[in-house]
Amino acid sequence: MSTANVRTRFAPSPTGFLHVGGARTALFNWLYARHHGGTFVLRIEDTDLERSTEESVNAILEGLEWLGLTWDEGPGCGGDYGPYFQSERLDIYQHYVQKLLDEDKAYLCYCTPEELKARREEALAQGRDPKYDRRCANLTAAERQVLEAEGRQPVVRFRSNDVGTTEVNDLIRGQIIFENEMLDDFVIQKSDGMPTYNFAVVIDDHLMKITHVIRGDDHISNTPRQIQVYQALGFPVPEFAHLPMILGNDKTRLSKRHGATAVTEYRDQGFLPKAMVNYLALLGWSYSATDTLFTPEELIEKFSLDRVSRNPAVFDMKKLEWMNGVYLRELDPEELTDLVIPDLQKEGLLPESVDAVTRERVKKIAVSLQSRIRTLGEFIPSSRYFFVDDIEYDPAAVEKFLVRDYVPDMFAMLLEKLMQVEPFTEEKIEQVFLEVQEKVGRKLGDVIQPVRVAVTGTRVSPGMYEVLAALGRPRTLERLKHAAEMAKTKLAQKD
Repeated sequence: MSTANVRTRFAPSPTGFLHVGGARTALFNWLYARHHGGTFVLRIEDTDLERSTEESVNAILEGLEWLGLTWDEGPGCGGDYGPYFQSERLDIYQHYVQKLLDEDKAYLCYCTPEELKARREEALAQGRDPKYDRRCANLTAAERQVLEAEGRQPVVRFRSNDVGTTEVNDLIRGQIIFENEMLDDFVIQKSDGMPTYNFAVVIDDHLMKITHVIRGDDHISNTPRQIQVYQALGFPVPEFAHLPMILGNDKTRLSKRHGATAVTEYRDQGFLPKAMVNYLALLGWSYSATDTLFTPEELIEKFSLDRVSRNPAVFDMKKLEWMNGVYLRELDPEELTDLVIPDLQKEGLLPESVDAVTRERVKKIAVSLQSRIRTLGEFIPSSRYFFVDDIEYDPAAVEKFLVRDYVPDMFAMLLEKLMQVEPFTEEKIEQVFLEVQEKVGRKLGDVIQPVRVAVTGTRVSPGMYEVLAALGRPRTLERLKHAAEMAKTKLAQKD
């Protein structure tokens, strides 16, 4: 099939959040459509009325919007082939169900769930295939009337072709051949009138003119059933491409036990959408053995299905964190500042309204930590000491660096000199440290590390001069005084 007028779709069921697997499927459909200058359709498959919720619909839309996967047709933007919610298309499905019934390509089945279960168990016990035995395939009108008089509500079953094979030339896996004798007469409409997945998806994909069905490989077994429905209705069959499954590090299917699976959870943990898109693209697709960093524009340019692997992809959290760190380091300082301010406000570390002076200070702090954090979620734990009056001290760091006999006198020197520094800049602060280092006759690290513990409570931070300049003179002096007293007390206790 030609790639001219390519139309792909993402068709999630709104029974939960947009998870990693669904996001990867949406991304590959989006990339394929964008690469070929085609159309990306979003369809909501909400025929499971008990489990489908508006909250889940909103969560899916929110996840796609955060990733930047804009759709050309679907909820919120309409299109020529709607409605784009299956629950609003029931009359359409009923029309095609009736067409198959009229052409004897489908039939009413009155078997109860209990009867079906008993027959399946009997077939298994006898070593037979437990598929439906076509008990209702050729009922007369009189027989149907008797069953309906008993109050039985029929389902509609599709008359499958059980002779020969059904073949699909999968764009990722190559030719797949299905033996038709393995297929049964599956239900296309439930007793409550709702269509089943394998039927509705065919009607929708045909009417929405979908040219390429790109989906997870858990749908491979559905493909021969759907192809037979296409053929029975005289519809052209689209191209199929089945993506490899995503596994956790333990090589089992990715699930909650491997960490967050909802895309919006990664957003809330401080991952950047560009990093997430880049990483999702590499779950089953690669351009070369060495290239791993791609902008969305580069992905659109380079993406093709012939570079998608047949093998399962492994979700590696450490690689995602590394990649996000790379993207964080490349952020413009102003953009980084815009991203961290809302989190600081949410934590109560900044007021609701931030003036220009405060913003500039936040920017300095953000830039000083930019190369040290892998996610925005690490920013607050790494920077809290800049914004609070009272800090927590790491006991091990206190014992190692503050409880030294020269520290109280050294801090007294620093206090005296820093009190006079004007302006309180990195350059001026560095000059003070060098003077104090010379007076105490120690390595610069022996001056800096006790100060680091004194003002941050930890043994790790950005450059000391940056930290003090961003912290400001009042807090710096206050913490040095407090740490000097702490050091004296602990030294006295040792004596």
